[in-house]
Amino acid sequence: QVQLVESGGGLVQAGGSLRLSCAASGRTGSYYHMGWFRQAPGKEREFVAAIDWSGGGTDYADSVKGRFTISRDNSKNTGYLQMNSLTPEDTAVYYCAAGPVGGPHVISTKYTDWGQGTQVTVSS
Repeated sequence: QVQLVESGGGLVQAGGSLRLSCAASGRTGSYYHMGWFRQAPGKEREFVAAIDWSGGGTDYADSVKGRFTISRDNSKNTGYLQMNSLTPEDTAVYYCAAGPVGGPHVISTKYTDWGQGTQVTVSS
C-alpha cells in the first residue's frame, strides 16, 4: 500500500497557474503508476492526467491537454501536476492516486491508493 498526501492547492485567478504535489510513502520501493483525478461540486470524479512508473508514458483528459503537465520524481517519491491557463471550470478537489500495475491508466479502478484531496479554486 502507498500513502499519498497532496499539497499545493489554493485560490487563483483565471489564467493563473498552480503546481500540485503528491508525496508518497509506504511501499514506494515497488513500481507504481500515478494519476490525478478531480471532482467538482455536484459532479462525478473525473480523470485528469496519468503517468507510468518511469515517467515516460503520460495521458491527459482532453479538457486539460496542452495546459496541464504531469510529472514525477522517483528519487523524492513525489508526483506533480503543473496547471497553467486555469479557468473557473477547473475548480474542483484534486486527488492523487497510485496503482501497482502498468500505466498510465485513465480509469479509476486501476488505482488502489488515494490521497485525501486538495482544493483548487479558480476565480473569474
